[in-house]
Amino acid sequence: MSNPYESNPHLDVMQHERTYSERGCPPEVGRRTRHIGGVALNLENPLRGISLEHLTTDVEVFAQERGLMHILDDLKKGALLAQDHQDVDIKYLEDEVNHKWSQTGTLYYVVIMSSLAAAIQGMDETVINGAQLLYPKQFGFGPLSSGPSRDRWLLGVVNSAPYLCCAIFSCWLTHPMNQWLGRKMTIFVCCLISFVTCIWSAFTGSWWHLFMARFFLGVGVGPKSATVPVYAAECSPAPIRGALVMMWQMWAAFGIFLGTLVGLAFYYVPNSGGIIGLNWRLMLAAAGIPGLIVCLQAPFAPESPRWLISKGRYEDAFNELCRLRFARVQAARDLYYIHVLLEAENEMKKGRNRVVEMFTIPRNRNAALASGIVMFAQQFCGVNVIAYYSSNIFSQSGFSDSTALAASLGFGALNWLFALPAVFTIDTFGRRNLLLTTFPCMAICLMVTGSAFWIPSKNGRLAGVTIGMYLFTVFYSPGEGPVPFVYSAEAFPLYIRDIGMSFATAMTWFWNFTLSITWPSMSNAFTPQGAFGWYAAWCMILWVLILLYVRETKGKTLEELDQVFAIPAKIHAAYGVRQITYGIKKYLLFQNPPRVDLYEMAAENKNDAKREDTGNPVTVVALHCEWSALTYGH
Repeated sequence: MSNPYESNPHLDVMQHERTYSERGCPPEVGRRTRHIGGVALNLENPLRGISLEHLTTDVEVFAQERGLMHILDDLKKGALLAQDHQDVDIKYLEDEVNHKWSQTGTLYYVVIMSSLAAAIQGMDETVINGAQLLYPKQFGFGPLSSGPSRDRWLLGVVNSAPYLCCAIFSCWLTHPMNQWLGRKMTIFVCCLISFVTCIWSAFTGSWWHLFMARFFLGVGVGPKSATVPVYAAECSPAPIRGALVMMWQMWAAFGIFLGTLVGLAFYYVPNSGGIIGLNWRLMLAAAGIPGLIVCLQAPFAPESPRWLISKGRYEDAFNELCRLRFARVQAARDLYYIHVLLEAENEMKKGRNRVVEMFTIPRNRNAALASGIVMFAQQFCGVNVIAYYSSNIFSQSGFSDSTALAASLGFGALNWLFALPAVFTIDTFGRRNLLLTTFPCMAICLMVTGSAFWIPSKNGRLAGVTIGMYLFTVFYSPGEGPVPFVYSAEAFPLYIRDIGMSFATAMTWFWNFTLSITWPSMSNAFTPQGAFGWYAAWCMILWVLILLYVRETKGKTLEELDQVFAIPAKIHAAYGVRQITYGIKKYLLFQNPPRVDLYEMAAENKNDAKREDTGNPVTVVALHCEWSALTYGH
């Protein structure tokens, strides 16, 4: 076990050892108990069960180690609150439960800044949707449905350029940028790059020049998409963390709507002053405006307290928590609780490469598997076919170009409006339940959209395609829309959170690139019916993967999620299968079967294995301790 005093060589270690000895509570016992509690299978508070005297001593030592003696009284009260003592009566603590949306202005400032950062991404996705009706003609491309195969691939290459950059390069800059610059300055730099490259895109004169500008746009998109959800998660209190982090997707959806609105607004702008294609150039440049606004906001935003603690800057972390919480005692509670849980998290470190640890440590591997599934699903559910190519799809079904843009505006509006319910359901109904409910519905909608292309009547075909795409959006927006980035931002432990989020976002951007570069050729080779059927089939495959391997994360602190992901994948897969039989008995046969409990299943599995080895059952406490050791390699 690592020595907690090694971080401060000037500390009088013997003095602290004497302090523990005088009070009859050796430090190693307290810290060992805390680590085991922090990863206990039954999700208990890691401070629960520690005596008041020992807790007080721990806090005093912590304050001396970190130079926080001037807030010692606040820390003691905060530690009692973190331990769930009921005799501390503070109004703001009641409000956390009864009025959870009552938060500081600083926290909502973080939300606004994060939302605008997300809008940049959404706008880019749909301004290119409108611009691709115009710039291909200027660059000599043939029609999408009947032109040369080379032109269809070039159109896909230009549209997908930012996401190619994200997948192969820029997402992997997330970790070094966060380490060197911090969360908020990484966001600032990325938004500045996005603003500059959007303006650059407006001045291009050939397809390869536009490809270069959009490729470098990906340098801003990749780290930003990985950092903003993590930043929001680390600033948010647990009861509303999911809702605040999902603002990323909700305002990306608003950016999608705004991009379609910009495309429609600039479509009829004539060439002026010798500028050819002024309309599509204005579309592409407009996507950079939110980035400029975020650049002006970022210097005044708080830094992530968890990031500051990971750098040993406890005083700064406390000051930022005071800006994000109403009362100093709330800030002290969160500071100490984060510190205690991160000590347990540090036990996972084995001195190896952290990229390797993400796949070799079971807890991390389970998080990577689940995050990879939801990120892959966000692309292969087929949504970005609509986001990037809806104008072309509507045009192929019989709409004029301007009417196709107006129909795409309807898609953007629905995508944003139906993301709003997820603000309330993501922390109540849960991440996993939202996905399991909406994926079958999305599959049906894609089948309706593809089948509509067989309708011989133009009006019937237009109605079928429009209804299918709009209903797909209605089911996508509150489910697979917000969940992936929320889920990935909270799934990984702090010490690999940057790398884990880089992996997750690289996954989604790689498959985003794959989808956007292949759709023009796929829809021509498979016909729209076959292409939409392909993604409908994937929706059902993904429903099975989510059922088996994606864990529920609602209502837990970022550190408590260690316990959720500690359960082996095979146990969770068995739990998913049992849920199917439970659902059939309850909702089809109208029986009243006992509920399936994941954590009871995990304990039973461990107990059965122990009986086979020893012939004796084991206690729950022993199960918890052994699970911790097996999961984290102690």
